Amino acid sequence: MADLRLVKDFNATPGVIEDVAPGLRRVLANNPGPFTHRGTGVYIVGEGEIAVVDPGPDDDAHIDALIGALKGERVTHILITHTHRDHCGGARKFADAVDAPLFGFGPHPASNSAEAAPALDEGADFDYSPDIKVADGDTFEGPGWRVEALHTPGHLSNHLCFAYLEQKALFTGDHVMGWSTSVVAPPDGDMGDYYESLDKLIARDDDVYYPTHGAPVPNGRALARGIKAHRIMRDGQIMAQLRDGQTQIPELVAAMYADIDKRLHRAAALNVYAHLIRLVRIGAVACDGEPKPKSQYTIVEQ
Repeated sequence: MADLRLVKDFNATPGVIEDVAPGLRRVLANNPGPFTHRGTGVYIVGEGEIAVVDPGPDDDAHIDALIGALKGERVTHILITHTHRDHCGGARKFADAVDAPLFGFGPHPASNSAEAAPALDEGADFDYSPDIKVADGDTFEGPGWRVEALHTPGHLSNHLCFAYLEQKALFTGDHVMGWSTSVVAPPDGDMGDYYESLDKLIARDDDVYYPTHGAPVPNGRALARGIKAHRIMRDGQIMAQLRDGQTQIPELVAAMYADIDKRLHRAAALNVYAHLIRLVRIGAVACDGEPKPKSQYTIVEQ
């Protein structure tokens, strides 16, 4: 078993602005759940003229608390990591209230498609669209702060992390979370992309990660390496189950995730599906036609 060193302890009061580090504050939304931990942590970069990272869900009490916490300051940038409602559902309402533009990689990938992702996209914000589209390497700045966008597809193809360059810190959205591994949900979530995006972060020299959910991670690269090892371990578990004759995703999930909350089995099935798509792509696993959630999978003996 990979050593993830997850940190589940996280104490913050929803609606209250808190200092996290010099020049960095956080307001927690009151939206706890199995995929959000204690809730969405909205980060505020700088003082006076500020950037806000992931303003959170469409909840009037939360948006009002966030606006009240920033009274007397000017929001110049609203940075969106990706298009799930717990991150950007309230973004347009907040942007209109503070008269600031939304910056993001793009709208949700399935926004113009009749075929949305089969699960978890009940959490997608199909209405969100950025005012200014962001590319990998774009930078944004204000008095005493500078932030760089890093395209990190995997959880979603439009996922961004944001590096807080003055503090060698990284806002990691849902790409790396300290309390849990992330869900990679096909068809847009891609495990191969996720591996590459983890490698991209591991190669950097950031000192601390700030996930949108949960506590800061002091040694983020160590956790990113642990998550990569954990995912490789899951590849091995899937291969072992296939050798034992389990051929479909529900059977694999029941065997591999017997000890976790059954509310999370749906997300686990998406992760297993994402692993299988990658394993078929690299020729380690075969299936009947294109990989689908109900396909039969078999190991390819080398």
